[in-house]
Amino acid sequence: MHMILASASPRRKELLLKYNIKPIIVKANINEKAFSNEEPVQVAMSLAFQKAYEVASRFSNGEIVLGADTIVACEGKILGKPKDQYDGIRMIEFLNNKEHEVITGICLMKAGSNLKIIDYEKTIVKFRNLSHEKIKKYIETGEYMDKAGAYGIQGFGSLLIEYIHGCYFNVVGLPVSKLDFLLENYFDISLL
Repeated sequence: MHMILASASPRRKELLLKYNIKPIIVKANINEKAFSNEEPVQVAMSLAFQKAYEVASRFSNGEIVLGADTIVACEGKILGKPKDQYDGIRMIEFLNNKEHEVITGICLMKAGSNLKIIDYEKTIVKFRNLSHEKIKKYIETGEYMDKAGAYGIQGFGSLLIEYIHGCYFNVVGLPVSKLDFLLENYFDISLL
């Protein structure tokens, strides 16, 4: 099955391929800063909708478009992708020894129709109590780049984590169980 993925995320592409969906990657042209004053769940859903809407407007033959956006929120602050290694260190130090939320907004649209579904998944992640040296070593791996909250749970970032409550794949960037539920209930498509 083909699906248009309104994202350049290699992790989302990899997850979709794992479930036999061949994503056609079409990067959305949106201003991600425009929603930064909203609540974290609203930000994630708004960005997912904007991505899907912008990409779906380029198609008209019933293509299914998936927009997703993952954010990290802690103590009311939204952490995006770090600008550089110093920003990455600052983010990891802020999350150090704390629980935070990883929220992925999902929007599915059928191009050329009014069918659109918007939802989200939230996972609680708790970081270990990390030394400054450990944080620096993690940043030196380069894995922090292009990741909300400056870490990737699927790699060395797993060593920073004490526990998670909720969907692991949500922290990776795409809650596949929620995606399966939405596809099955609104598009009559199953990932199984």
